[in-house]
Amino acid sequence: MELLYGVFVGPFKDMVTAPGFLAEVLIGGIAAGLMYSLVALGFVLIFKASGVFNFAQGVMVLFAALTLVGLMERGVPTAIALVLTMLVMVALAFAIERIVLRPLVNQEYIILFMATIGLNFFLEGFGELLWGSNVKKLDVGIPDASFMVAGVQMNKLELTAAVTAGVLVAILAVFFQKTKVGRALRAVADDHEAALSIGIPLNTIWVVVWSVAGLVAIVAGIMWGAKSGVQFSLSLIALKALPVLILGGFTSVPGAIVGGLIIGVGEKLAEVYWGPLVGGAIENWFAYVMALAFLLVRPQGLFGERIIERV
Repeated sequence: MELLYGVFVGPFKDMVTAPGFLAEVLIGGIAAGLMYSLVALGFVLIFKASGVFNFAQGVMVLFAALTLVGLMERGVPTAIALVLTMLVMVALAFAIERIVLRPLVNQEYIILFMATIGLNFFLEGFGELLWGSNVKKLDVGIPDASFMVAGVQMNKLELTAAVTAGVLVAILAVFFQKTKVGRALRAVADDHEAALSIGIPLNTIWVVVWSVAGLVAIVAGIMWGAKSGVQFSLSLIALKALPVLILGGFTSVPGAIVGGLIIGVGEKLAEVYWGPLVGGAIENWFAYVMALAFLLVRPQGLFGERIIERV
């Protein structure tokens, strides 16, 4: 009985008796979730346009951050380095479309997925060749400092990431729903051959969506690089973005944000309040257990489209 009380009642009692600390944990979870969402957005963009899970999105975040910090280390001003990095990611999108995607039009999705795995390892090695493998500090003028608001500690970098993610979601939601290119992206995702038959330029659409995903990768790379440094383990955040996609849905931009918030808040609460009871490290596996539970109950995610096939 005491064990059950400690596991189920004790943490909730702590939440009630220390609301200020609970608020700090929630804010930290929201900030972490939005950081995960920034990476998940890149996956959603490419999946919506091609129906393929882009295994290389995590490395695109790393490559964007490496390019930015590499240019800054060579004396290029921050603003110019950011513009050059954007041009590099757009050029990378053109190269991917021409070299990788164009020869694979109308191929099975598993073939395109395997191509992104190869792209993942190529970009990782190419980035190391260009910029080296040492951990690099990224300073873009966003201080990683805390301040107090109504007795609750908040972090400037995390708040900046939260606002940035919110703005990106709003822009991308309008882009997909209201623009001609956005509607074409959805058509391409539904059926490549049908989209080609009505005159939608498949190659152009892929360049656009990979370019946008590259720009999103820059934002994610800046936030994660400023927080934890630019290092090759940065590409592994794609693994944490996968549960976010499973919860929110692979085709939903708002779903990437909601899924990120659920994962971020959930893992922070579990680590702080239940971690001491089980020896800690809940934060490392909480997201994957929640994703497994969603796969069993609602495999298409909260905002994903239910697929019904007639037999």
